[in-house]
Amino acid sequence: MMLKTRLAPLGILLCGLGVLLLKHGAGQPGWHFDWQRDLPYLPDLGVLVLCGVAGYILAARRHLDTVPLALAYTLLAVGLIEVARLKPDLFAAQLRWACVGTAAWMLVLLFWARLRRMLAYPYVLGAATTIVLLLPLLFGVSIGGNKNWLAFGAFSVQPSEFGKILLVFFLAAYLADHHAVLTLPARRVAFLHLPPVRFIAPLVALWGLSVLMFVIAHDLGAALFFFGMAVVMTYMGTGRKSYVFLAGVFILAAAALSYMLFGHVRVRFDIWMHPWADPNGMSYQIVQSLFAIGSGGVWGTGLSEGHPGLIPEVHTDFIFSAIAEEFGLIGAVFVLMAYALLFWRGIQIALRQTRMEETLLAAGAAVALLLQAFIIVAGVTKLLPLTGITLPFVSYGGSSMAASFVFLGILTALSAPRKEAAS
Repeated sequence: MMLKTRLAPLGILLCGLGVLLLKHGAGQPGWHFDWQRDLPYLPDLGVLVLCGVAGYILAARRHLDTVPLALAYTLLAVGLIEVARLKPDLFAAQLRWACVGTAAWMLVLLFWARLRRMLAYPYVLGAATTIVLLLPLLFGVSIGGNKNWLAFGAFSVQPSEFGKILLVFFLAAYLADHHAVLTLPARRVAFLHLPPVRFIAPLVALWGLSVLMFVIAHDLGAALFFFGMAVVMTYMGTGRKSYVFLAGVFILAAAALSYMLFGHVRVRFDIWMHPWADPNGMSYQIVQSLFAIGSGGVWGTGLSEGHPGLIPEVHTDFIFSAIAEEFGLIGAVFVLMAYALLFWRGIQIALRQTRMEETLLAAGAAVALLLQAFIIVAGVTKLLPLTGITLPFVSYGGSSMAASFVFLGILTALSAPRKEAAS
């Protein structure tokens, strides 16, 4: 049974690539096979398969949970099929990024004993998180309307993707280290029970930094992610509803003030509220996304039979819309269920931990993957303002792929038997 689970992602990928090959004329009169023309990505695909086999062997030898890896590879297979369909020129690059991600996953497992020691330095982690998030605000370049990139010649990277990892480490370490103070507040303000200001200040600073990311860098997706992670992990670590209420008041006040002061914020929210007012202009992306999802129906138009190419940046921000169009409601629910199962498995791993900081770290990694998926799916379906972040393991992109596999590596490393985990 476990072997079938492990082979399922490869089967999905090969079936999808086979369909695309047939759609491009394979088997038609006059066609002859030329692997350099028809399968130029074959060497990269072979390397990815070898990386996957090596990953499973490494996890099995350490008696680690391989279900999260199987679920991630299933999502990866769906994403690779869509990238091959939508942007064939980028398919080989995406295969390489998947190899990089798998390598990052294995490095987390190999060096977990050292990485875990970072939990002993919450303030260092907090400073590092702040620096990484401020870099694009100070030195970033704008790509796709978001000033969240650092460019090094032809190479570019999103620091916020790796800031997510530091954020989860920081929150796990800080909340565990100050659990007593944060759960037994010393003062009451109205109906809120709050600790001394110096203990809640780092959390409020994260909220404010999230707002700055949207206002200055125009990166609503990252802003929602960092704010949401800060609120969710604080609640998981303390169980205090006061922090959730305070965060809600803060974000509503910040949103209202930003709407009044900044024109691009008003544009973003107006597009969300009234997309049909300018369907061929500023609202073109979200309108085409809604059309694509609607045209897919229950069963979809079929792979390579839809028109997702009408959506700008469909291989990154809007890849879920392409999946919903060509695979229908069935395919969309399949993808969402994979994320839900990955989250459920991550929470199971978290509940098995004996140390609070590791419990929060595992839960934070599981929440991070689910929250990012929720934000982008909500954006392309108009549940939230369009955010512009990637769908983990599915969308094209190197930084996102590597960061997602690092979160997966954290979950896998923490799934070790207790005797091994405590060593």
